[in-house]
Amino acid sequence: MSQPHQPSTLAALGRTWVGAWNARDLERVLTLYAEDAVMTSDRIPMLGFDASGTVRGKDALRVYWGKALGLIPNLHFTAIDVFVSPDSVVVLYENERGKRICEYLRVNDTGLIVQGSANHLSG
Repeated sequence: MSQPHQPSTLAALGRTWVGAWNARDLERVLTLYAEDAVMTSDRIPMLGFDASGTVRGKDALRVYWGKALGLIPNLHFTAIDVFVSPDSVVVLYENERGKRICEYLRVNDTGLIVQGSANHLSG
């Protein structure tokens, strides 16, 4: 990474990410991601996708998230906190079922998400 991103820019990305999901607008969510983005979640194999828990590329993300949105018609995220580093943002949020999740989103030089990881409470 050539220049660190401004904390306010990354915090705004986190809020934009939550807003796009709450709008249930998959294409709006995908505009935040690079073409070669990688997403990791324990929900990926649960929905019948790669057993490694990783989906690679925007087209694969569209298929995975499209299926997930179809299964969760009342999806809603409530942002609790947004944490930033020079090249990433972590969004702590509560979903529609009252579960707390941390979403790690690493960005490239242009501010697009290249790596995401949904982190769920264990146990």
